[in-house]
Amino acid sequence: MDDAAGEEEASMFETSHVLGALLASSPLLARAWDHCAAATAAASGFVHAEDGGRVYVGFSGVQAALSAAGAAVAGGGADAFAPVGLGGDGAAGRMFAPLVAAEPDAAAVREPVAVQALALRHFLKLCDAPDFQMLLNQIKGKAVVFTGHSLGGAIASLAALHYLCISSSSSPWAPAPPVLCVTFGSPLLGNEALTRAILRERWGGNFCHVVSQHDIVPRLLFCPLDVIPAHIIVGMQLTTVTARMSDPDKDVLRQLIQTHVGAVAMEQKLDTPEAPSGSPYRPFGTYVLCSPDGAVCVDNPTAAVQMLYATFASRCSTSAESPEAAHSCYSELILKMPKHLLLKRYLHVDDISATPNYDAGVSLALEASGIDAMAMEASTARQWLKTSKRVGRRPSLNSARLSTQLGRITPCRAQIEWYKGLFDGDTGYYDAFKQQRSPKKFSKVNINRIKLGQFWDRVLTMLDAGQLPHDFHRRAKWVNAAHFYQLLVEPLDIADYHRHNFHRTRGNYMTHGRERRYELFDRWWQEKGCAGARHDITSSMSASASIRRRSKYAGLTQDPCFWARVEEAREQMESAQSEPNTAVLVMKLEDLQEFERYSSELVVSKEVSVDVLAPQSSYTLWVEEWNQLKLRDEVSTMLLQF
Repeated sequence: MDDAAGEEEASMFETSHVLGALLASSPLLARAWDHCAAATAAASGFVHAEDGGRVYVGFSGVQAALSAAGAAVAGGGADAFAPVGLGGDGAAGRMFAPLVAAEPDAAAVREPVAVQALALRHFLKLCDAPDFQMLLNQIKGKAVVFTGHSLGGAIASLAALHYLCISSSSSPWAPAPPVLCVTFGSPLLGNEALTRAILRERWGGNFCHVVSQHDIVPRLLFCPLDVIPAHIIVGMQLTTVTARMSDPDKDVLRQLIQTHVGAVAMEQKLDTPEAPSGSPYRPFGTYVLCSPDGAVCVDNPTAAVQMLYATFASRCSTSAESPEAAHSCYSELILKMPKHLLLKRYLHVDDISATPNYDAGVSLALEASGIDAMAMEASTARQWLKTSKRVGRRPSLNSARLSTQLGRITPCRAQIEWYKGLFDGDTGYYDAFKQQRSPKKFSKVNINRIKLGQFWDRVLTMLDAGQLPHDFHRRAKWVNAAHFYQLLVEPLDIADYHRHNFHRTRGNYMTHGRERRYELFDRWWQEKGCAGARHDITSSMSASASIRRRSKYAGLTQDPCFWARVEEAREQMESAQSEPNTAVLVMKLEDLQEFERYSSELVVSKEVSVDVLAPQSSYTLWVEEWNQLKLRDEVSTMLLQF
């Protein structure tokens, strides 16, 4: 079934308009704006107060604007608003550690997580203030609303991200704390990597960006940094610059922004844009697009860009309100929107009575966002309002389809488990597969092994392409399924690698033969906080000390690379038995003794399956050979020195 056709649903209501109306009619925006105004007048740069059972923390961007005003006017916008990476060992890296943690595949990362320099610099300075640190301690465990206008909104977003990061660090699998960040006319904060990281952490719903129809500030950073008139955005905070601009200059500014926002919107529609946008910044969270007629909520980053362009480009006339007025109109908008909703209840009933609810909702959403039904942008906006829900749901639908496919390949896994049970008491299924015992059974298991590998490779390809939810690799169902598959099948891959003597022609399995999927599954399992994924012997021994002792042997050996380590130990044994160089022999004996400690601990703690201890398994044979080697006089003397 075609993806688009499969995702069509008989929707009764258009959710972007419904959510916008709900938000506009609630007291949340008005209360948040009151604290924004209070923060602007405060000398400390932030205010806080408890209101309606929530703690509101408002931030001002005036101090940041004052500190950057001279540099911005002199040097343009590239320095003031250049993206700064959050990684590294500095203060920013520690404060935002979950956001800069390794993504599902480090090779797929195109750029590091970065935010604009001006907002980050001011936020880090704010964090050094004792009053702010005291505030963070006071609000722990409480419902908090961070809020700010313009640059204050960007600082509020960083504060909310920091609060979410420190809350999640103590318990990565706990739900996000009751935190909401409401910004008004905030400039874009970070790049696409930041958007992906926020989605991966499931924090997108914690951010609500209120944007008026003609406000240039939330759209300014779509422009390439070398053409940004940074003194404009700084002047917006100080209400001085735009007031002195002539009407032609204001029109040029609007056209500049409209051109570049349009370029980003067009780029999103192309699979391979010939001229990628020069701006690194992209939206995240929910965008509340406001006009005097109402509000529309869009929570998909792609749809947000499209609607930011359509609403800005759809001006009723060239004499639209000045950039300064559009940026400072939020107080008036917040008052007008609820009143308009009350009046709208009785208007145009006859016009929409014969229209399906969903289509009527789209029309109301267009009107609420300030787009005239006859404007050129209306058809594009209508299309994106209709598809934004499907665009947002497609990864979830893909995940649901994969769940069905996972059920269908269960027989493949069951066949391998059955094969394992046949040989547990003799050679173990690892050695049986390596030696091709019972050729017919071997062929069936080998085909099932390949099918399972192909399925999981498809999953990872979809994850890399952004076709699955960003937090897919943190969902317990998929982490557990991937880990069970790895424990069951990777021993067979190791056996196949050594059966073809690839360890001699290509190198050892751990370095040259291991499939990418297993390395990712190790990372998934480690991020879950489990002790099952082991990467080296030293870490395995320290981890196994804290493992709860089992009453019986594990169903599957908990180190998926156990048999690769056994093969290396057997090669070391063979080499050590004929090694004439004493110094080299000592090194090999040390390695063998280290493996003995590691494997013995696994056996004692019953972290291995019974097939490991089968009479003719490779591990049992290694133990016998190692015990015989230790009986040699020169070897026992050397071992006593360790």
